[in-house]
Amino acid sequence: MKKLVLIGNGMAGVRTIEEIVKRDAETFEITIIGDEPYPNYNRIMLSNVLQGKTTINDININDWDWYKDNHINLLTGEKAVCIDKDKKEVITDKQQILAYDELIIATGSSAFILPVPGSDLDGVIGFRTIADTEMMMEAAQNYKKAVVIGGGLLGLEAARGLIDRGMEVHVVHLLPTLMEMQLDAAAANLLKKDLEAQGMKFLMEKQTAEIYGEKRVQGLKFTDGTSVECDLVVMAVGIRPNVAIARVAGLEVNRGIVVNDHMVTSDPSIYAVGECAEHNGIAYGLVAPLYEQGIALAEHITGGQGKGYQGSVLSTQLKVAGCDLFSGGKIHEDENTQAIIVHDQFSKLYKKILVTDNKIVGVVLYGDASDGNRLFNMLKKQADISEYTSSSVLSKAGQDGEEDLVASMSAEDTVCGCNGVTKGTIVHSILEQGLTTFEEVKGCTKAGGSCGKCKPMVESILAHTLGDSFDASLQKTGMCSCTSLTRDEVVAQIKEKQMKSPKEVRMVLDFASAEGCSKCRPALNYYMRMLFPEEYEDDKASRFVNEKMEGNIQNDGTFSVVPRMYGGTTTADDLIKLGEAAKKYNVPLVKITGASRIGLYGVKKEDVPHVWEDLGMRSGYAYSKSLRNVKSCVGSAFCRFGTQDSLGLGIKLEQAIEMVDTPHKMKMGVTGCPRNCAEVLTKDFGVVCVENGYQLYFGGNGGTEVRECDSLITVKTEEEVITLAKAYVQYYRENANYGERTAPWVERTGAAVVKETLLNEENVSKLVTSFDKARATYEEAWSSVLSDQKKREMFEVIKG
Repeated sequence: MKKLVLIGNGMAGVRTIEEIVKRDAETFEITIIGDEPYPNYNRIMLSNVLQGKTTINDININDWDWYKDNHINLLTGEKAVCIDKDKKEVITDKQQILAYDELIIATGSSAFILPVPGSDLDGVIGFRTIADTEMMMEAAQNYKKAVVIGGGLLGLEAARGLIDRGMEVHVVHLLPTLMEMQLDAAAANLLKKDLEAQGMKFLMEKQTAEIYGEKRVQGLKFTDGTSVECDLVVMAVGIRPNVAIARVAGLEVNRGIVVNDHMVTSDPSIYAVGECAEHNGIAYGLVAPLYEQGIALAEHITGGQGKGYQGSVLSTQLKVAGCDLFSGGKIHEDENTQAIIVHDQFSKLYKKILVTDNKIVGVVLYGDASDGNRLFNMLKKQADISEYTSSSVLSKAGQDGEEDLVASMSAEDTVCGCNGVTKGTIVHSILEQGLTTFEEVKGCTKAGGSCGKCKPMVESILAHTLGDSFDASLQKTGMCSCTSLTRDEVVAQIKEKQMKSPKEVRMVLDFASAEGCSKCRPALNYYMRMLFPEEYEDDKASRFVNEKMEGNIQNDGTFSVVPRMYGGTTTADDLIKLGEAAKKYNVPLVKITGASRIGLYGVKKEDVPHVWEDLGMRSGYAYSKSLRNVKSCVGSAFCRFGTQDSLGLGIKLEQAIEMVDTPHKMKMGVTGCPRNCAEVLTKDFGVVCVENGYQLYFGGNGGTEVRECDSLITVKTEEEVITLAKAYVQYYRENANYGERTAPWVERTGAAVVKETLLNEENVSKLVTSFDKARATYEEAWSSVLSDQKKREMFEVIKG
């Protein structure tokens, strides 16, 4: 067998070995030398590890068993230090001498560290390896201020990760715009504004003169005389190919190790692939071209007759800290190009296509990159667009367009750039392995297993390949169409990353739409207010029209106005106000509601604010996702069967719980005796008064799917009733999906789990404290006299 040695256990080199083994598993005895103590891992996922989205173990591309299964001798934590071309030997820093017949150099590149005073201080690092990432995570636990030098992709991802870990971060960039290699000025400015909204701070057009400190970094000084304090400096100003071992060996080296189309160096038995290689004057840094190089080399070294590597047209589709962008080909106009541009500053969308001779030569998209693959496919195929209008080229492909794109792709077209997975590999795996879901495709081919940006395309290939047998219901669904993340995953990420606005959540968690949809906007607004009641300011624009107008919209477009009447009680003065308002605004219906209140129905939209102002009464929340009412009978004060003052307790309960938002509407009830005149056993929370106290029930529903309450406990005092009611509501607030009533939530969670939680005094104490904290932050939004600001908000809704 031939001895094949690979220097470098990184993505490009090991991908080459994968392709070699796939073509010929018998010819070579393979040894891989890696200077890190890990198996092959996905370096581009280090940002996700830093941001807490995944773990180091989860970014392994090939685990230890893969090397054993393929009979590969892996040397980890060992560095190749010398190549003897004449003897065909590689010598390591542990004095091992490895003979080779064929040698592949895949030493990658290293983070460039600015040669300024202080760059050797503790706390100054690059961002390239697992060790770098671990050092950054440790620093975030012990220090508060970080500076990232470099406003490119890697720098922005590092900054986002450090922010997620609680650090204050400044990004220092030499140029006036971010990501200048991928974005033009217009798109870069949109990116900068979005990142600033996430808490990222920028020092633009700054050149570092010195990093100062004693043993550890304390700050940076710039050439303009300004400075910034920090405890950590992350260098993300570029990479340098690791070519020292090749240069000393006498191979031809420019910026990288010079190779031909078959990745052969100036020595015919030595090859180079990846970031250390230079092909036609270009050293590539993105994954897709490096994998293409690996395939070309594998084809050549196993005796194939392929045409070799022909260079790559580069594209970038990614979400920098959650900001959706795509770029490919040319970025800037010149005298030979014409530009088609759409710039929607209000929606923060930007699309630019550069055209030469009716062919697309460049694409820049920001805010919505869903058309990136379609446009880039047209660019690569040099499709004639003369028959298109500007709008039709720029418009979304839609379902049919996506289907056409999938059908037009060749088997060699790369779908997953992170892992170099082609359409052909995916289709073959679907048909051969019987795959039916995205998760199965990801597990089998690794497509979508890294950054996940190609998931929609993988699902489209699934649908196209399976045809009528494709079952969309089998695909994992998230909390809305904008994300595949579930409610629990979203809430966990909000807590972990301490995100402070729905927009930041959508950006950081890669929601498909930066503005969200009608489902996730109100849900995120609720989750943020529930998690951070003292810090988060309610986003009125994300609420449903009923909540904005403080009334339920009726089938003819008019509204109901239903004031609060605790326990169904009112006063003569309030009755007069209701009557006068009904006359003044020609209200067609005045009705006693099922919740024992008086409602005005058929109020014109433009009259709603005026009606509330004239009434000067608190809203009854008949439209809200909160406690609507507490139904009660008169109890012992009047009824001969009453055992307790159910009316008084109902009023106290309503006053204690009202105003606080919940995942869905809630109804409670208090009945004065077991005869249950208030029908409390089908309420979200029910109280039955008995001689020795109060029987408590939870999780009922009297709607289309009737559910009888579960019994909780019998308590002796009204104070215990209110305490457990608060705890129950808060437990529901913290754990139910937005839009989920208590009955299905109890069914899903388990009545026994809910009961066990509420019968634990420590749990109850914590829940009540959280509820009271939230309750205190709810202003008297529905106060007896509407403020001018409140009226302006409602009139804005009317005009809208």
